[in-house]
Amino acid sequence: MGGLQRFEQRLEQMVSGVFARTFRSAVQPVEIAAALAREADNSAQILSRDRRLVPNDFHVELSAPDHERLSQLGTALPQELIGQLKDHAAKQSYVFTGPVAISLEVAEDLTMGRFRVRSQALARVSQPGPEVTETQVRRASAYLEVNGERLPLAPPGIVVGRGNDADLRVNDPGVSRRHLEVRVSADEGGQRISVHDLGSTNGVLVNGRRVENATLADGAEIRIGNTTLTLHTRPA
Repeated sequence: MGGLQRFEQRLEQMVSGVFARTFRSAVQPVEIAAALAREADNSAQILSRDRRLVPNDFHVELSAPDHERLSQLGTALPQELIGQLKDHAAKQSYVFTGPVAISLEVAEDLTMGRFRVRSQALARVSQPGPEVTETQVRRASAYLEVNGERLPLAPPGIVVGRGNDADLRVNDPGVSRRHLEVRVSADEGGQRISVHDLGSTNGVLVNGRRVENATLADGAEIRIGNTTLTLHTRPA
């Protein structure tokens, strides 16, 4: 018996046999599971001979009737879909950038029986030390934003990487242990912010251009691995 058949049987057991009747003419959960696996296959990026990186954040868009029916399963369906996707990833030697999340959403342009899957790679981001407060972010003259996290910047700056000694840790397989340094220094106009590659394996892109060192302006996008850090500055 294949993995998708076992997946469907588990769902049938969870809803005491009502599953088949409820979803016969609508989107089938087994179809979603197969589409998620295809999305991972199509998005896989080679890290090494035996490892490939795939997205970890998935959005399944459905028509309103399909979304209503599937929502009857509560959290059971997303959990089963995550388990099925992880099984597929293990067989294919895929690596996720962070915790896997699957959400079901309504799309007004879809009719019953049709759906689509969107995905993105979101690395888990963490900062050692006390948690940064919203007040600290508001008061900072500059801060970095990455995957929903915001880190205020102050002299002399921070080191970004995957290692435990980084000031901003990004759990992205494409990021080196000490990937880059964002330096903050005093300038005639207030402060100067620059980025410096610390000898990373995959390099640093600033606004799409590979650099070793570069001065940053408000809105600059720094790409490392599959993660983008955005600089925000305020007038002094």
